[in-house]
Amino acid sequence: MSDQDQSLEAKVTTLIDQLSAYIEQYHDGSVEFDHIEGNTVYVRLCGACEDCPLSESTLEGWVAGTLRQFFPDMRVARAE
Repeated sequence: MSDQDQSLEAKVTTLIDQLSAYIEQYHDGSVEFDHIEGNTVYVRLCGACEDCPLSESTLEGWVAGTLRQFFPDMRVARAE
């Protein structure tokens, strides 16, 4: 992994950690960074978010929406 890739991963991880702190505080769930593949960031929804019927909204609205503000070319997907 190049230094540039590590830097991108560190920035994305920091942003996701900040989102997760909010989600944990207000919704008893969390989001965890899994990996980056190409221009896709893979994350896991955990806790209350894992089985929540609104988890897709959380993934697309909060996680992907926030990520796109800082990294417009990145997409978000659930890690398997």
